[in-house]
Amino acid sequence: MIALKTFNRKELEDFISSGAFLQYDFLPITKHRALSHIQNPKASEEDTLLILAFLEEKLIGYVGCFPDSFTVDGKEIRYAWLSTLYVNPEYRKKRPAKALLKKVFEEYEGRIAITEFTKEAEALYNIMGVFEYVFPKEGERYYFRTDATKMIPEKKPGTQPLKPLFQTLDAAANLLLSIKSLPVQKPDFKYEILHRIDKESADFMAGFSGVRNADEINTFIDYPWVLEGKKDEKYLFSSFADTFTYFWIKIFDHNNQLNTCLLLQLRDGYLKIPYLFSTSDLAEVVWFLNYFIVTHKVKGFTSYQTRLNEAIQQSKAFSYIYKRDFKREYLFHKQLLELLPANFNPNYQDGDGDCMMT
Repeated sequence: MIALKTFNRKELEDFISSGAFLQYDFLPITKHRALSHIQNPKASEEDTLLILAFLEEKLIGYVGCFPDSFTVDGKEIRYAWLSTLYVNPEYRKKRPAKALLKKVFEEYEGRIAITEFTKEAEALYNIMGVFEYVFPKEGERYYFRTDATKMIPEKKPGTQPLKPLFQTLDAAANLLLSIKSLPVQKPDFKYEILHRIDKESADFMAGFSGVRNADEINTFIDYPWVLEGKKDEKYLFSSFADTFTYFWIKIFDHNNQLNTCLLLQLRDGYLKIPYLFSTSDLAEVVWFLNYFIVTHKVKGFTSYQTRLNEAIQQSKAFSYIYKRDFKREYLFHKQLLELLPANFNPNYQDGDGDCMMT
């Protein structure tokens, strides 16, 4: 029979500090990811953050929970995101995933949301029959450099021996693209690049509605889920990358007034904008991004920021070699939806949920 063990903030802290999480055939969490869960300002002392599934004292699966909340008409509605779900393939017939999900529903009274899920996980969530698709976001992914060395072997593992050839082709193609990008000019307006949100930015952000405030975003900048280093093969979710950096950008108008703040996340050459706050028409943001992409040799950039994508399409200077349409789906448990007003829209930014952490 499957046995389940839950961990709240204090229990997870003890689990990590004792090193007990290292004893299993696979890791149920990394130390730095656990610290991020523990530091989450939206997590209470009682909230369940991790659940392990055992069969005859052998770890066979786990699920991670990431507490969050809405404020609707002055009332806080607390819920949690499913941040991880994994089961050992050898034990799938024992249905540990179903047992883990049912325990999550019990712990949070059905107040569960999910996004950025795999097709395999999505099939399981649909089988459960308790989730609905809500608040989809339309996005774009722009490509600026070739990356055949990484992309082709990932999709077709049999091509691994051809990696040296792909590296040569990438180097040649990207040299030509770099030459083509030489005319890109540094922005002529004032901007600042910081490592985290400062007080001026926090005051500016306070004028916008949002799910997270400056202190919360800074917490996750300080306690990332991904560190720079070599991947730990015992943990199957995001944990390490060759490069993983946040940049907090401030853009000022010609009167030296702050009019835009944005958070950039650069991981192994791929760029995201988890958060964007602006009173401008975003033309300066597009110019800055174009310059940043060239100087940091960005391979690809994904944005679900609708207004920014529109500004990019109107720009004649923003240059990319290819573009793909993307869609981000959100699944909400029906019991969570029952707590929300009709026509409710959370107006999620790209980084809301657990998206900014990976």
